[in-house]
Amino acid sequence: MRIDLHTHSSASDGTDTPAALVRAAHEVGLDVVALTDHDTTGGWAEAEAALPDGLRLVRGAEISCIDGDGISLHMLGYLFDPDEPEFARARELVRTDRVRRARAMVERCVELGAPITWERVVEIAGDGAVGRPHVATALVEAGVVADVSGAFTPEWLKDGGRAFVDKYEISVADAVRMIRGAGGVAVFAHPGATKRGRTVSDATIESLAEAGLAGVEVDHIDHDDAMRAHLRDLARGLGLVTTGSSDYHGTRKTVGLGRYTTDPDTFAAIADRATGVPVLGA
Repeated sequence: MRIDLHTHSSASDGTDTPAALVRAAHEVGLDVVALTDHDTTGGWAEAEAALPDGLRLVRGAEISCIDGDGISLHMLGYLFDPDEPEFARARELVRTDRVRRARAMVERCVELGAPITWERVVEIAGDGAVGRPHVATALVEAGVVADVSGAFTPEWLKDGGRAFVDKYEISVADAVRMIRGAGGVAVFAHPGATKRGRTVSDATIESLAEAGLAGVEVDHIDHDDAMRAHLRDLARGLGLVTTGSSDYHGTRKTVGLGRYTTDPDTFAAIADRATGVPVLGA
């Protein structure tokens, strides 16, 4: 089985619609794909309606979090009940603040001389939850940077950069608790992605394991071989599962669907642990 447990559609900051994403997953030979848009379940229904025969769909989301030291991180929540009230309210707060934050970043970019507009960023986002990648795309269109990755530098949108603006984030301990409370399974996304900014300590991951964290994403484009080996050893000692995923964003990033995959036994363990919603498909 080929299993990719981290992808994004146009419901957040990917370029494929949810329907196009599941069709593409089937075309590249995946057996299981997880739709994990940022802080939203808005693409679930469309992905389900377009699900090809032979492909299984894991419904999830990637939740914006912050730890006690002020480090931003992302928590993948799989197979949770989207209507569980506390978690639904928390995701809505995050989505609402995304608009304020993105508008403020556009204003900072303009102040720094970038010829972009809020109206164009909204057009780029379409029906998706507006975020930094949409501002980055506007910077590319305006010729300010060569590509989206070029916008995520200290000169522009990187954490702490000249145009960076903080956002509302759920505490990571609360995120794990709420994912579990909604019947889902929590897996720490790209925990060792040092090029994205500060990363949490092993002690933080240990505390999250005690709080109910189920696993860590190990095989990811932003982890080198040494980091993968370290995370595997850490997970083994803590009794956590390890996953592999593409973190696919369509044409907004270069990594393709199925670039990294998850072991079938790990997928089965995640599915067995969840009580929120079932895996869909064959």
